Amino acid sequence: MMFAWKSLFPLILVIGFIIFEERISIPSCEEEIISNGEDIVRDEEGGPDDVRVMMVANLLLMGSDDAGYINSYFRYSYMAKFFRKSFDRLKPDMLIVLGDVSARGSKLTNNKWLSVLQQFQWMLGPFLSHPMHIIVGDRDIGECSKLNAKFVSRIASSLPGLDTAGCGAFEVSNISFVSLNAVAMLCGNNDLRFSVEKVIEREHLDVKFHSKGSAVGVSEPKMVENKLTNLDWRESTLSSRSGPVLLLHFPLHKTNNNGGAINVVKRIHSTKSYGISNSVENRGFSGTGQYELMQTIPPNATEYIFQALKPRIVFSAHTHEFCDYTHRDGTREITVPAMTWDARDDPGFVIATFGRNRAVTVSQCSLARESHVLTAYISILVLLISTMVIVLKSQLTQSAI
Repeated sequence: MMFAWKSLFPLILVIGFIIFEERISIPSCEEEIISNGEDIVRDEEGGPDDVRVMMVANLLLMGSDDAGYINSYFRYSYMAKFFRKSFDRLKPDMLIVLGDVSARGSKLTNNKWLSVLQQFQWMLGPFLSHPMHIIVGDRDIGECSKLNAKFVSRIASSLPGLDTAGCGAFEVSNISFVSLNAVAMLCGNNDLRFSVEKVIEREHLDVKFHSKGSAVGVSEPKMVENKLTNLDWRESTLSSRSGPVLLLHFPLHKTNNNGGAINVVKRIHSTKSYGISNSVENRGFSGTGQYELMQTIPPNATEYIFQALKPRIVFSAHTHEFCDYTHRDGTREITVPAMTWDARDDPGFVIATFGRNRAVTVSQCSLARESHVLTAYISILVLLISTMVIVLKSQLTQSAI
């Protein structure tokens, strides 16, 4: 009887491992209601008109040719399970990727970039038919010194809903979204940045048109030169948070209570290593040179965006960390964590639900730690080998008798 039990133990381990793999693929989410000052009326089950959007960032895919064994058969396999379980459990209406789909897209040939996109499509599997929007990050199109308009246009043409400058605008159930090429806004004078400015101007006019009649006694905007370095180009005719949902790869500039810049995270060479920078030298402006050392949109460009778009809420990425920050005008900015073990031990994403009374429910979702999964793998392997050795010794003992 004991021998039969020992013989079945490896099978029990395998079954337990399969159950373990399924359970750790389930995301764990914490929910918070974010309002714009209105009274919130919200059903626990959500309303029929609610829009649920899954926000992910920093996938850092390598492509099938360069991924390597660990990425291809371990990390990417689990990422596909994470997507499947997240879609099954949370049932989002749309997927938004906030940049850095590729680990080094700016260095890839066209064929290798397509390989990265195919890898992403494989991860989504049957959920590829869901509405989707992907914005560009610095890993996808390069940093300021290597920014090329033709290359950006080629990358943007392969992503849904982007124009040649890497910007986009769309509407879902009367909720307006605007995505900007934040990488171009970190650089000095360049054609791409000017193209982004044109998109902001166009969206400002659209916001103003839809808000016309909501304000009484406001003056017409001043018609002066439109540049990021001149913030007095118009009088504000729109109320805060009356505009679209803003999507960026880089976070907006943040200030502390004294009005100074808060510490910003500066990425070092490794995707898992970070340093902190708060030096005056690193606080640049987009009109005065490159802003590559910072991890946020320059202060004047941030103010320009707030003045022109009056975003309802902002979603950004890049830092690999989750952050919930309230700007001085009351606008909330949610920074979405990286959804890959290549960037952090505990990847995650965000579910944003846009409901009635302009309420936004944000759920921060965490996924399994890579260290925990590897520990489980090693423990099961050790148990399996130990069991096989014991069974083998028992068989040899029985044969000797």
